Amino acid sequence: MNRFLSCLVFGAVSLIQPLVHGAEGHEYYEVRSYLLGEKGDAEAIDQYLENALLPALKRIGIGPVGVFGNAPADETGSARVVVVIPYPDAEQINVVKQKLQDDEAYNAAAKSYLDRGPRDSPFQRIESELLISMDCMPALEVKGESLKNQDRVYELRIYESANERLGDLKVEMFNAGEVPIFLDSGIQPIFIGQAIIGPFTPSLTYLTVYPNEEARGKAWQDFRTHPDWQVLKEVEKYKGTVSNIYKYVLSPKSYSEM
Repeated sequence: MNRFLSCLVFGAVSLIQPLVHGAEGHEYYEVRSYLLGEKGDAEAIDQYLENALLPALKRIGIGPVGVFGNAPADETGSARVVVVIPYPDAEQINVVKQKLQDDEAYNAAAKSYLDRGPRDSPFQRIESELLISMDCMPALEVKGESLKNQDRVYELRIYESANERLGDLKVEMFNAGEVPIFLDSGIQPIFIGQAIIGPFTPSLTYLTVYPNEEARGKAWQDFRTHPDWQVLKEVEKYKGTVSNIYKYVLSPKSYSEM
């Protein structure tokens, strides 16, 4: 990220932070997707993330960092590597960028990745969004026992709204009781955040985890038929708050901290 863009991101966060209900004490999340395209090199990205970026972030005190690839059940047809980076506050976003630039160990480990030119980039492009956690889940939560399960699968969902008013209403709907229905149905959130900057704004994004693919299918079936969801979805002001849903079924990388 160049200096101008870094200032732009920091400025946008500074402007929106006072406007987001309950911003104090909430976390920020970068959801970074390396879109591989036809000539992508997932192995090179994995080496960079595992050996350079994640260790450097750990030295700074940033984590846990999640890294994922497409699961067999993913139907998007879009090969990607998804990285979730949590920040305790907005100021840390720019601090981390500067510390990475000054980290000799990081630059040495990342050299083969950073030395690539425009003709041999390991990805087609990077697509990122910056989120702030919501009142219904102000802090990211990773259950230690889930990391021991090699069959676990994740689902990243983005709910896009037609305008800011509807987007805020969808956030309100989550805060009003959607998460308890998730939990009762076997849908375990890792984080839930409203987009500050991203390609789908106004939107919210959340990541959930399941013991296996069969459990994921059953959990969503139970959610759709849950009596509390039948009531909540019929509240008039919440109807039509989502115009598009983007869904990615993901598998964790071996070095993922989520």
